[in-house]
Amino acid sequence: MKEYLDFALEIADYAKEEILSSFHSSKKYGFKDDKTIVTDIDRKINHFLVEKVSSKYPNCSVLGEEESTFNGEKYVWVCDPIDGTGMFQAEVPVCVFSLALVVDGVVEVGVVVDPFLNQTYSAIRGEGAFCNGERIHVNSLEFGDLGYRLNYEMWSSSSFQTMGFAMKHLDDIKVSSIGSVARSCMAVASGKFSCDLFPGEEHGNCDIAASSLIIEEAGGKVTNFYGEKDRMDQSIHGAILSNGVSHQKILELIRQDKDFFR
Repeated sequence: MKEYLDFALEIADYAKEEILSSFHSSKKYGFKDDKTIVTDIDRKINHFLVEKVSSKYPNCSVLGEEESTFNGEKYVWVCDPIDGTGMFQAEVPVCVFSLALVVDGVVEVGVVVDPFLNQTYSAIRGEGAFCNGERIHVNSLEFGDLGYRLNYEMWSSSSFQTMGFAMKHLDDIKVSSIGSVARSCMAVASGKFSCDLFPGEEHGNCDIAASSLIIEEAGGKVTNFYGEKDRMDQSIHGAILSNGVSHQKILELIRQDKDFFR
C-alpha cells in the first residue's frame, strides 16, 4: 500500500498549493442542489485527481465530491478536494484536502492535509496514524470528563439531529462546530478533540473516508449512528468518529434521544 500512499501524497501536495495560492484571491463559486457552496478550485483539484488516476491507475475509480468516474471497481479513490468549502470561500483557514483509497468498501489508505498549518495526516491500515511523520493517538477522555470536546456538523436535509443532541449535553461536555468535518477529525485523531458527530448521508463517504481510517489507526472508533460499519465507497448513515473510549456511551445517548432520528 506504500505506493498508493505516495500517490495520495502527490495529489495532496498539488491540492495544498492550489488552496494556498487561491485562498485570498477572487474565486468563481456557485451552489449545488443541496445548497452547499462549490468553487472553481474544488473542481480543479477534483479534476486533477481524475486525470492522474486515469493515467496511472486505469483500473481504479474515483468518487469525488465534485467529479467521479465510478463504475463499480474494487479499488476506488474517494476524495473531498476541499472539505470546508464555505470556510475556504469566506477566507477562514480551517478547510482541508481529503483522499482515501477504498478497496471492497474498506479504507486502506488515507491522507488529510491542512495547508494552513502545514500538517499532513496519513495512515495505512494496520500501520498506525501519523502527522508529518510523527505517530499520533486519540485521547482517553470519557464523555463528561473535563476537556472532553465534541464537534458536530449540521445539515438541514439530514435525517440526524446532531445539533440538537450537542445542545442537550452542554453541561457535560465542550461543544464546537468548526465547519470542516475532516479538520475536526484530525483533532480527534491527535487527541485534541474527543468526538465528531457527522450527519452526512448521500456522498457523506467523500467527507470522512480518509478521516475514518486515520482515527481508527490512532486508536479511535468509527461507526454510523446505528453502531454499524458503513462501506466507504457509497453513501453512509451518518458517523460517530470518536476516541473509542466514549463511543458506546454516545451510541446509548443517541438511542435514548427521541428527537435524534427524523
